[in-house]
Amino acid sequence: MTCTLHVAWDERLASYDFGPQHPLAPIRVKLTMELAQTLGVLSRDGVTVTPAGSATDAELELIHDRQYIEVVKAAGTMAAGDSGPELDAAMLLRHGLGTEDDPVFAGMHEAAALVAGATLSAARAVMSGAAQHGASIAGGLHHAMRGNASGFCVYNDPAIAIAWLLEHGIERIAYVDIDVHHGDGVQAAFWDDPRVLTISLHQHPATLFPGTGRPAETGGPAAEGSAVNVALPPGTRDAGWLRALDAVVPPLLRQFRPQILVSQHGCDTHWSDPLANLQITVDGQRSAHAAVHQLAHELTDGRWLLTGGGGYQLVQVVPRTWTHLLAEASGQAIEPHTPTPGLWREYVQWVSAESAPELMTDGASAEFPGWDTGHDPADPVDQAIMATMNAVFPLHGLFP
Repeated sequence: MTCTLHVAWDERLASYDFGPQHPLAPIRVKLTMELAQTLGVLSRDGVTVTPAGSATDAELELIHDRQYIEVVKAAGTMAAGDSGPELDAAMLLRHGLGTEDDPVFAGMHEAAALVAGATLSAARAVMSGAAQHGASIAGGLHHAMRGNASGFCVYNDPAIAIAWLLEHGIERIAYVDIDVHHGDGVQAAFWDDPRVLTISLHQHPATLFPGTGRPAETGGPAAEGSAVNVALPPGTRDAGWLRALDAVVPPLLRQFRPQILVSQHGCDTHWSDPLANLQITVDGQRSAHAAVHQLAHELTDGRWLLTGGGGYQLVQVVPRTWTHLLAEASGQAIEPHTPTPGLWREYVQWVSAESAPELMTDGASAEFPGWDTGHDPADPVDQAIMATMNAVFPLHGLFP
């Protein structure tokens, strides 16, 4: 299909950097953009790559408390050794900062505001009609809460972009999160807002951070059914994961009728990711990207805002998965057995001292049996799907 795509990117986004030992290394995004460029994705007709400005304080305050923003600013100034307000450890910890997950770094506010600005830039392109699709690969920081950092996330760029879209007249927004971790910060931001449907597919919270995202979490009193959670057992493979996506997301989105689709594409679902325990391949992830893209064209006239997210297999997985995502959003998917370019592999070796993958595939089929063709009540994955259906489908006039 023919698509137009606005990609919000420049090298400054790599300044969101918690340090050399932290799992969320900015090299993963740089390698993604280098691979997409080398494969020609970013130079296709209809694709524009545009530097983003920083989110303003007013835009950040659509989701975050002013006091928290001021603490983030002061913490970054303090880490740089510049004069400014002194913050003690207790104050930082009250706001989720100075932890192993969210250590303080110099220029933290500026870096995090730039990520939020990139996602807002992509949202504006979609809202204005400048492009059908807007991509913020450095974004997807879905754990940050109103008054605190959490899970490698300082500002919650997807939630900020959704709030901005609501302020500018959008009445129904669907948010689909396929990161291995529950999209708790976005869910919390719109817990009691019936204009936003949040759907998260993730590893079961009893086995993984942040410990939320059970099927019984269905939204606040004014928005019952607006939160949807599919909590999948560790070890879930492509077929079960894709069946869960197909069984839950399309019927709910078709019933909700969103005007814009926002999605978070964390690729830490991969079988080799060091921080989680699902068993998804790059091929399964590629299939999920295509399914979300198709839903955007079916339901929102193509208006689709997409972000990155988690992903800690920095060389072997993240660049391939997100290059597939950008290619899909450009309207021209990459054939899975395409070789990765030699120039890119040389670049990977130079910057990481690691051998790069040679193909854009893991060699998996990514096929799955549909829910309607039969499911197994004894299968833990199908039990998880049914738990979500039982919890939310009746609230939308749907019945499993």
